[in-house]
Amino acid sequence: MSLEQVISEYGLVGLALGAGLEGETVVVIGGLMTHRGILPFWPAVAAAALGSFLADQVFFLLGRRFREHRFVRRFQQRPAFARALTAFDKYPVSFVFAFRFLYGLRTVSPLAIGTTRLSARKFLAINAAAAIVWALIFVTIGHWFGQAIEAEFGRIKSAEHLVGFALAAAAILGIAVMLVRKSIKFRSSKTDG
Repeated sequence: MSLEQVISEYGLVGLALGAGLEGETVVVIGGLMTHRGILPFWPAVAAAALGSFLADQVFFLLGRRFREHRFVRRFQQRPAFARALTAFDKYPVSFVFAFRFLYGLRTVSPLAIGTTRLSARKFLAINAAAAIVWALIFVTIGHWFGQAIEAEFGRIKSAEHLVGFALAAAAILGIAVMLVRKSIKFRSSKTDG
């Protein structure tokens, strides 16, 4: 069963579960479904935010309650866990807000933050705000990509084609940004030398 079929069959519940378990791809597909009129836009944002929020709360609480358990200790040995704690130590509030947007740190971060001294109440507030922003961004991306691509190329047969196109476009944009950054660094080092 494809992600599109899961969301079509289970609606907002499928979107919430997918947002919590899988992440951005499911939420972008949910956005596509809002474009097609299968799901209502604002309830889709709410479902995606709720799924993401609940998953991160569970991982935070696991880290808090079971920090000495072997399950958490296994995660502590991963390089991503150490990176998450380092980033948290430097920018605690910003990191709690931003980790869901950071590739490679999305899953391990709430668990790592749970092992710190950050209050559960503070994590809950920041996590809720970040989940809403995250859901709004990714549902909107799916909605707009669906609208833009269908306007340019006609009706799209499946969400997987659109997600593939969106991921390819994001990869090209990411490579372009990386090349521009390297070019700027190269120029500044040439000027300094």
